Parts: sequence; structure tokens; C-alpha cells
Amino acid sequence: MAQKPSIAKGTRDFTPEEVSKRNYIISTIKRHFETFGFLPIETPSFENSDTLMGKYGDEGDRLIFKILNSGDFLSKVDNALYEKKDANALTSKISEKALRYDLTVPFARYVVMHQNEIDLPFKRYQVQPVWRADRPQKGRFREFYQCDADVVGSKSLWQEVEFVQLYDAVFNSLKLEGITIKMNNRKILSGIAEVIGAKDKLIDFTVALDKLDKIGEDGVKREMLEKGISEEALTKVQPLFSFTGSNTDKLNSLRSLLETSEEGMKGVEELSFIMEAIATLGLKTATLDLDVTLARGLNYYTGAIFEVSAPSEVKMGSIGGGGRYDDLTGIFGLKDVSGVGISFGLDRIYLVLEELNLFPEEVLESTKVLFLNFGETEALYCLKALKKLREVDVKSEMYPDDAKMKKQMNFANKRNIPFVVLAGSKEIQEEKFTLKNMKTGEQFEVTTEELIEKVS
Repeated sequence: MAQKPSIAKGTRDFTPEEVSKRNYIISTIKRHFETFGFLPIETPSFENSDTLMGKYGDEGDRLIFKILNSGDFLSKVDNALYEKKDANALTSKISEKALRYDLTVPFARYVVMHQNEIDLPFKRYQVQPVWRADRPQKGRFREFYQCDADVVGSKSLWQEVEFVQLYDAVFNSLKLEGITIKMNNRKILSGIAEVIGAKDKLIDFTVALDKLDKIGEDGVKREMLEKGISEEALTKVQPLFSFTGSNTDKLNSLRSLLETSEEGMKGVEELSFIMEAIATLGLKTATLDLDVTLARGLNYYTGAIFEVSAPSEVKMGSIGGGGRYDDLTGIFGLKDVSGVGISFGLDRIYLVLEELNLFPEEVLESTKVLFLNFGETEALYCLKALKKLREVDVKSEMYPDDAKMKKQMNFANKRNIPFVVLAGSKEIQEEKFTLKNMKTGEQFEVTTEELIEKVS
């Protein structure tokens, strides 16, 4: 009995139409990456496990796909370890590789390994798939593409200013109006943890806070209590959940809240610099918003953090995010190399553009001209013109089989091909073609040159 075909949970096949739409988004993002001076690199789909593990916090580590060693991997595991049924201990013995979780940690590894070949500051972009053993849901898949841009080797806050502008430029080109670029700073979060007396619980504090949009204020407080953060600390942190007003108002409120925290005040001044610069420069499409509850649960962020929200009429999680990571390369032995980067969520951006009907019609244009096939002599005659059309970049093809004309015309209709070319013995004798506009039904007798002119 034949096996029923299936694909792994959290993965997808893409139709030609879907690939065309995805390529439109990717090409738009790449164009702006290069306009802003970023250079392309690529890294392997899988890395050594110790490159990835421990870089994303406990929650991130659990979502990393491990790759079993080849061969009889269990033969290298002693019976005592096997009997313990300790998954973490066993995994380290039978798996030495893992699929990459994101593009930032592999990039940090790349910088350290190629430090003698690159010039700092180094601006790179990368568009490749990543994998996470997450629970699949709308806009969240186990295999998906990230579109990243990072700068390493500069602590200048002008980089953060440029990333806000880059987000704005990309979404403006995609005609996606009404997006919000949320910003916060990990130093502010550290300062808040310090002033409420929960400095030793910083990771638990930020991980819980990062879930605010998913589990709500009560859920966040409940998780903080479960992690050992006191009721008194929660009372002190209450103002976080009701920060209102302009970005300037919020910055002033933070200055009052964090006046006893040196680190917290440094974060406030960094955010103030970025927001004042953007206020002077202006944005085309986006709104920049200070969100004091934005935490982004990745341990390596040390300064500014970004998250991009879709327009309010679309129910979708973040469609982009990133931040500064001053010490990320240090875990690979290269100290004092600051970095900052952002990512675009390709799959979610696709869903938003689809829901808002923002894909241009020309994105779906494929073959523009179809030559009908009436036999060997006619096909060879058509191929000469087909060759010339392709030389001027007109998307064109010939129906491969000498089938009935009705079948060939139906094929053109199903593919939404706008022009059909017919050539029989009469056309060959006169060295012409019959060109049919499939939308209007009009037909023209044309030479090869006239054909090229009409369909170009």
C-alpha cells in the first residue's frame, strides 16, 4: 500500500504564487539593507551544539532542534547514564550538532572566526531559514526565514537611530502603514529590577514581563510571584503597567522611578538620545513608541531593544525585533566588540500584507507570452522568436506538446498568461505571427520586431 504523503508539523510547502510574494518581500528588504550599507553573508544551517546552547536562556534552549549523531550513536552511551533517563545528559552524548535557532549567534561566531578578514565596524545582512521546536500557530512556524541586519564594532547610538530608519524605509516601500516600532532598553529593566529589590531575579523578571501581551498583567504578576519575586516588589513595579503619555512623558516618569539606579538612568539617557534624533529626522510610515514593558526574552541583549507591531487592524504578533548585545562575541573569546541588530519576520509580514491586500498585481506576473505548438516545423519557427523575446527579458514559453488548440488555450487561461502567439503554415510563409490578447480577445498579424514591441 502506497504511503500517504505528509510534511513535518510546523513546516509548509509554498506554491509559485506564494514564492513570488515572498520573493517580493525579501527583495524589498535586501534592497534597503544594501542601501544602508550592509553586506551579505551566509552561515551553515546547523552549528555545533555548544555554539548555540546557553545563548538564549532556558526557554530558548528547549526550543533548539538537536541533530542525532550519525551511526550507532547509542553504543557510546554507558548503561548507567541510559538507565537514568536524563534527557539533557543523554542528548549531550548522542547529539553534537543543532539546527540554528536564529541568525545572530551564528553571526557572532562568524565574526570571531573571520575577525582578521573583516573591517570593523562590520555591517552584514543575512536572509536564511531558522528552526525552533515551538508550538505551531498562526504566524508561528517551526521552520521560517529571518531577514537580519547587524553592525558589530561600534557602540555609537547612531546605529540604533539608523535601524529605526531602516524599519521605516522597508515598511514604507511595502506600503504597510500604521506599524509601531516599540523600543525599550535592558539597562532600564535592570534598573527597575534594582529599585524594586529584585536585582537577583532579573532574568525571571524580564522573561515574565516579555509575556505581557500573551498572558496579561495578572498572568505576568502570577509568574513573577512563582519565580520568587515578592509582593512588595510587584507593588513597586505597578507603575510599569500604566505608563501613558508621549515618549517624553514616559522618559520623565522613568527618570523619577530610576533616580537611584545608575544603570537605569544610563538606559533612560540612551533612549532619550535615540528618540530625540528620530523626532528631528522624522519617519515616513512608522510610529516610534517607548514601551517600558518590552523585554524580549533573550539573555544577550544589553542595551536598546526593538519590536515592531503590525497595524492595529491586523491581529498578529511582532513582525520584527532586535537590540544591542555589547558582549555577545565575548562568549566566543572576542572581548569588547559591541553589536546591534534587527530582524524582519518574513512569514508574519507576508500574512499581514495578504490580509491587507497590499501585494502589487505585478508580483504575480509570470509568463507573459505563450507560443502554441502546432507541430515540429511550427515549433522550430516559434522558438526563433521566443529566443529573441527572452533576450530582451520578456517572460515567455512554448507549450511543449502538439496538443489540441483548445487544450493549449485553456492552459494559457488557467495560468493567466496575457498573450498567446499562433504560427501555422500561413504565418510561416509570410514570416509573421498571430498575436492574441487574452484579456480583450484582439488579434494582430505581426512581424517578430512588432511582436517584441507589443509585448515588451
